[in-house]
Amino acid sequence: MSPDKFQLIQVVFSFMAVMFLLMMGGWVTTTWLRMKHGYPLDGAWGRSVYPKKDDETVERVKLLSQENAQLRAEIGSMKDRLIVVERIVTDSGSLLSHEIDRLRSPAN
Repeated sequence: MSPDKFQLIQVVFSFMAVMFLLMMGGWVTTTWLRMKHGYPLDGAWGRSVYPKKDDETVERVKLLSQENAQLRAEIGSMKDRLIVVERIVTDSGSLLSHEIDRLRSPAN
């Protein structure tokens, strides 16, 4: 093997080793940050390695689901009320009563 080829192999191997170490460092840092902030760790196919299924989490999900249902019902009733208000405002009777009130008021 010639010295030029040997130097080329050394450079390529060094580059690959540095890239491997950088990727491993990034993976370790990412995993550490996820653990620090409470995110579940992912396995090979994106599934959680240690999914949290304690009683507190289950209770929080139930409470949030109930609150979500209540808020959806409230939004539905508000939409119905808004439709009624829009109908009253755009009704021609409302326009007519405004015209009558304008005519009854003394002209300045």
